[in-house]
Amino acid sequence: MNATVLNAINEQINSEFEASYTYLAMCGFCERQKFVGAGKWLRLQSEEERLHGLKLFDFVLARDGVVDLKAIDQPNTSFESLSAVFEQALVHEQRVTIRINSLYELCFTEKAFAEMAELQWFLTEQVEEEKIAREIVAKFRLVKNDPAAILDLDRELGTRTTTTVR
Repeated sequence: MNATVLNAINEQINSEFEASYTYLAMCGFCERQKFVGAGKWLRLQSEEERLHGLKLFDFVLARDGVVDLKAIDQPNTSFESLSAVFEQALVHEQRVTIRINSLYELCFTEKAFAEMAELQWFLTEQVEEEKIAREIVAKFRLVKNDPAAILDLDRELGTRTTTTVR
């Protein structure tokens, strides 16, 4: 495996694990505020991000590469509101999209075709991740500070049952 590409994929692995940690911190905030539906959604999102990291982890190992795990910084654990949690989640997903696009471009430049094929899944996944985050944020913006509507959104978020990693 090309050393430049391997290094970049290792960065993405660490980024995915950091995302998992971030979503888990968001879950903790929500659960402390008794928004258990949002907490459940964010816990599942944390697990999904961990699985994304493992997908790349396994890919590197399958290509006989060395996985280089780094320390993860402490995530933010305090937010202004439930809405602010999901605004931050959207910003996070948009940053991930930029990173995945850059990684794909690097693989293209380096003619790392197997890596490009693996990253195709991540490109498609990020479209879905951003779409879902935008929809949730739009709902929070629509209801503003209406307590009953916020409780309904929390209940709706709690209906999530699975992650989408295959």
